[in-house]
Amino acid sequence: MRKKLKILFLCTGNSCRSQMAEGWVNALHENSIKAYSAGIETHGLNPDAVAVMAEVGVDISQHKSQLVNEFFKVDLDFVITVCDHAQASCPYFPASCPVIHMGFDDPPKMAEKLARQGADKEAGLDCFRKVRDDIRCFIEKLPGNLKF
Repeated sequence: MRKKLKILFLCTGNSCRSQMAEGWVNALHENSIKAYSAGIETHGLNPDAVAVMAEVGVDISQHKSQLVNEFFKVDLDFVITVCDHAQASCPYFPASCPVIHMGFDDPPKMAEKLARQGADKEAGLDCFRKVRDDIRCFIEKLPGNLKF
C-alpha cells in the first residue's frame, strides 16, 4: 500500500481558501492524501466559506484556523500556497519539501468590494462559490498536477 501524500495548504489567515482546499482533499482524496491547512496568521474560520462548502456537501465547520509554525516538524510532501500574500511571506519553508504556488482569488475581498458597490449578500456568496469551484478543479487533479 502506498503511503498517503501529506500536503499543507497555506494562506494568509487560514480562514477561507486553505480551509476549502483541505476540505476538498478530505472529500475527494481521503484514501490517498492527508491534507492540512494553515496561515501566516490566524483569522478564524470564515462563515461564508463554511456555508458554500456545505452547499456541495463538504463540512468544514469543525476546522480551526492554525498557524504555519504548527507544521514545521510534520513530514510534508508538499506545501501549496493558495494566495499571493502567503507566497510572498513564506518563500522558505523549513521542511525538505517543495513549495508550490497556486493562487486563487480572495473571496472576502471580492465580496466586500461588491457590497461597497451595493450588491446583496447573495452576490457576495457567489464570490465564495466561484473560488470554491476553482479550488475543486485544482484538487480533483491531485496528485497528477504536482511535480514529484
